[in-house]
Amino acid sequence: MKLVRFNQLDPAYPSSFSGMIDKLFNESFGNGEIRKFSPAVDISEDEQGFEIQVAVPGMKKQDFHVDLTEGRLTISGERKIEEKKEGKNYHSIETQYGAFSRSFYVPDNVVSEKIDASYEDGVLKIILPKAEKKVLKSAIEVK
Repeated sequence: MKLVRFNQLDPAYPSSFSGMIDKLFNESFGNGEIRKFSPAVDISEDEQGFEIQVAVPGMKKQDFHVDLTEGRLTISGERKIEEKKEGKNYHSIETQYGAFSRSFYVPDNVVSEKIDASYEDGVLKIILPKAEKKVLKSAIEVK
């Protein structure tokens, strides 16, 4: 007996004939292809700037590539599956592996020289500080 998670809507079992054909061709001809996934991303904003949090547990900080080109921030990397089996017989693997790339357009008010990235507890955090607002003089003296 093996332990398998029950899920009626499991994508491993297509619900239509066309889904079954798609699965057949994608798995048959995609063997040499690099597996890809899309990690969960949270984006928040406050008065100081924007914060992007990417959920990618099990990686090292050197596995990420963060690039800002022509106003587009691209976060990419690859999470490799461990080949160590040593007596383990996996019945289910739900963790996502493979290459990923997520891109975001950065607003004009972000100071690109001060963007900071850190990785801790499985979350890549990128801080995009906003430029300081210039205070305009509101009262004009009439002469």
